[in-house]
Amino acid sequence: MCVVFAQVLVTWAIASETRLVVTVVGAPQVVFDPALHACDGHDVPDAPLRAYRDAGGTIRAFGLHYENRRLSGRSFLALKPECPVVFRANGTPDPARYDDRSWITATWTEDGERIAALVHHEFQAHRHAGRCRFPQYMACWWNTILAASSMDGGATFRLSERPVVAGTPFRSETGQGRHRGFFNPSNIIRHQGRLHVLIGTTGWSRAEGGSDQPGGVCLFRAESAGAGDWRAFDGRAFSARFRDPYSDEAAAPAARCQPIPPFPAPVGSITRYQGTGLFVAIYQAKQGQPDGLGGRYDRSGFFTSTSPDLVRWSAPQVVMETRSLYDNACGADVLRSYPVLIDERARGRNFDDTGDTALLFFSEMRISGCDHTSDRKLVARKVRISSFIAE
Repeated sequence: MCVVFAQVLVTWAIASETRLVVTVVGAPQVVFDPALHACDGHDVPDAPLRAYRDAGGTIRAFGLHYENRRLSGRSFLALKPECPVVFRANGTPDPARYDDRSWITATWTEDGERIAALVHHEFQAHRHAGRCRFPQYMACWWNTILAASSMDGGATFRLSERPVVAGTPFRSETGQGRHRGFFNPSNIIRHQGRLHVLIGTTGWSRAEGGSDQPGGVCLFRAESAGAGDWRAFDGRAFSARFRDPYSDEAAAPAARCQPIPPFPAPVGSITRYQGTGLFVAIYQAKQGQPDGLGGRYDRSGFFTSTSPDLVRWSAPQVVMETRSLYDNACGADVLRSYPVLIDERARGRNFDDTGDTALLFFSEMRISGCDHTSDRKLVARKVRISSFIAE
């Protein structure tokens, strides 16, 4: 699900303010091990962990593969998969159907019974005869964010009638030769009465889509989590709507969103720190990538950045140095990716706030030579969160 893309350099100055530092203080604990817990070969941690409490108080979580199964338990360290598949796409070879490969990658609920979801959908055109000029996965990968919902606490999901939340202004056959589209949303978080989410985009040229869209991470906002409600921040307002290029609506002018620094890649999670009200985002970055603030990352690993408003973010702070999916796998023992901060004692049903301690969840993937393997574990480590004044 991951890809490296260029970060456009945009600088927003943030005045002296309170920021946060996240420190790892606990030993690794394996929460999910496919060798022990999988229902079948699809059950590997292949997305950031997303969780909510259902109406009965049980934690429900997603973060496995495109055969979407729930992880459930009374605590995060006791999460175990339920084998019924709650949502799957069917490998349909028509990109206009948005029914090839889908991962539940963000959820939101007010009551624990009705669950809204954002779905990372991949049209893997290399698998479908005549759909791509290239044989490689990356060269044919066309990504769209879709809306889905559940009315039974997350036991089953279905796509919205018009599901596209964020799509390219061009169809799957345009621009082949590289990964294209919107992908890997963060969790959904409420701010000033509206829902917000950060979504990665590879960007595109004017020749492809009618506007020059930089690659990066864009902030979307909605009154509710329905497909037609989401609009992206364009640098001034939340006015950019990314439509379905296979529908009649696609005739509207092409939208453009403003990438948010310092994120060079999709954000793992956003939470609000109870002590200050600041938002803290955690994400992965590769050594040498631009941070969008005039610098470059001096190491590979997990980083945090803080914000008062989800638009202006501080300079990155390293949490854990590690190779991730954005690094060359050759010579690595493991790669670690999909970092997420979750506080089991969060006040919100959607675990979108944290106190002074939380759990850092991530996927740990065994490497063989230069190859990724299916030996992937969901790991948790305790962290401490504290505040400081940045000049």
